[in-house]
Amino acid sequence: MPSITQSLQLVKNMGWRYTRYRIGFALEKKLGLFRKKFPQNPSKQHFTSLDKWRKTNFFWGIKQEDNSTFIPSKLPDFESYKNGGLPFFSADILQLGENYDWISNPDSGYIYDGQQHWSKIQDYSKELGDIKFVWEKSRFAYLYDVIRHDFYTKEDHAEWVFDEISSWLSANPINSGPNYKCSQEISLRILNWTYALNYYKESSYLTEELFQEIMHAIYWQLKHVYAHIDFSRIAVRNNHALTETLTLYLGSIFYPFFPESSVWKRKGKQWFEQEVEYQIYPDGTFLQFSMNYHRVVVQLFSWAFKTAEFSGEKFNSIVYERAYKSIGFLYACQDEQTGWLPNYGSNDGALFFKFNSLDFRDYRPQLNALHVFLTGTNLYDDGEWDEDVFWLGAEQIAGISYPKLKHKKGWHAFATGGYYILREEDTVTFVRCGNHRDRPAQADNLHLDIWHKGKNILFDAGSYKYNTDEQTLKYFMGTESHNTVMLGDHDQMLKGNRFIWFNWSQAISAKTIETENEYFFSGSVSAFTYLNSKIEHKRSIKKIKGKAKWEIKDTISPKPENILMKQYWHALPFVKIKSNDKLNNSLVVKEAKGFRSDYYGKKEKAHQWVIESEANFINTSIEIE
Repeated sequence: MPSITQSLQLVKNMGWRYTRYRIGFALEKKLGLFRKKFPQNPSKQHFTSLDKWRKTNFFWGIKQEDNSTFIPSKLPDFESYKNGGLPFFSADILQLGENYDWISNPDSGYIYDGQQHWSKIQDYSKELGDIKFVWEKSRFAYLYDVIRHDFYTKEDHAEWVFDEISSWLSANPINSGPNYKCSQEISLRILNWTYALNYYKESSYLTEELFQEIMHAIYWQLKHVYAHIDFSRIAVRNNHALTETLTLYLGSIFYPFFPESSVWKRKGKQWFEQEVEYQIYPDGTFLQFSMNYHRVVVQLFSWAFKTAEFSGEKFNSIVYERAYKSIGFLYACQDEQTGWLPNYGSNDGALFFKFNSLDFRDYRPQLNALHVFLTGTNLYDDGEWDEDVFWLGAEQIAGISYPKLKHKKGWHAFATGGYYILREEDTVTFVRCGNHRDRPAQADNLHLDIWHKGKNILFDAGSYKYNTDEQTLKYFMGTESHNTVMLGDHDQMLKGNRFIWFNWSQAISAKTIETENEYFFSGSVSAFTYLNSKIEHKRSIKKIKGKAKWEIKDTISPKPENILMKQYWHALPFVKIKSNDKLNNSLVVKEAKGFRSDYYGKKEKAHQWVIESEANFINTSIEIE
């Protein structure tokens, strides 16, 4: 339990709106009011017939008879799905078996009660394991691979697709079990079902009976999202809120025959616009301080723009502006050779709408599609990343015309979000030096990330899992897994329960300079303030033009006595690291036990180097020859 001081700090950080809601939410849950608000096994209603639905056009998706000049170099392997395999978090394939029950955790082995009301389901304990392993298949994102396989091979696996949906419906009664626990998961399921329904719209395997079952489930899932929207908009307020508010808007367009559709449409659009304005900062950075969660928003923008254009509607101008700024920020951080970005911030493997066969870490498909909507031009030269443009039917939005983005050498400053990126022909130098107006997820201020000739030579270790042992959580969420400084074993901020941090680190200053031969960055942040409220971490970085050499100087002031200053580096083995103190005495660069997680749920050993000093200053050079 947090102390009184920490509780007051939590209220100050999160605000009274959040605090009031959390108290009310806890009371509702304890009193069992959610059972009335979210009824189990509600009676069925008839909204429309399958025949009427087939004759209307509520959706913009690609159909079986459509043509494409694009041919991917690699097709999805349908047999792996048929045999019960599923690529978890866009990485390793786990074998769930052909008769997976939809409520078992393949990581922990725990089996949830599929008949229990969702409000009684726990989502965080050692016994249960990480609930995301249960949610992953129930998103139905893998249906895009099956659809793409069928489209390019001219095969038809509609029967298997509808059997999968039917199996889920049988195992997950309305508002029961773990798959109704999260409204964002519900929202994604609705959108992914919708795309598949429309692709296989004319299939004989889509019977009137099954159609009615699906409509019943979609209707009550949309009702669930609407009734629980304050949780995401107040308690969570991140990509969850953007997903859910947008789904209410989209769902009302895709299913206008639902009684509440007009309300969902109006409210959903209004809320989505509000969330975009709040969550995407004016410089295009994102309040979650996460590259992958920002890509989630990029994909949501594409769905939003395509559907609004299809319906003859528009969003507020700020939505298009923030979308364009988002591309500009992510593009500035991107390695040109691989399409990858720093593995910075929380990364849970989210890639909800995958219309290509490229690696999960490659951001080009999603950035390119959104760039087409806003500029009418491709962001990159022709390549595999063009496939998303086809599946989304991306084309320039009428009345919207932004200039094509281009990479520019030199410093790119995104001061609101607190990112400073130096682009050269062969290198990308990424520095984080930011304030936290919104809650941070990782203690990583003044982290340095470097790319050289397509290799991430100085990297962020990633996230691994959100529910694992405390030591592993401390490593990946804390300071040690980043290229910055610790005091002893103390993180920059004080860790609270789950995703809560106390004593938020804040930027004090940041400046970039370019001279004839060098680039400079200098920045300072408040950190470790739970040890001493006046502690400041200063970092300066000098980069020699045209050379793969960086010099980093770190100073902690005032440094607490009897606590070592530790500088951490997560680097590829060929990187040369040398260090010295203020008197130019060499400091030992020690190899320590380190890890990295490029994909959620997957952890591997990695080279980690630590430099310790009893003083308050460390000067380090990093070089590639």
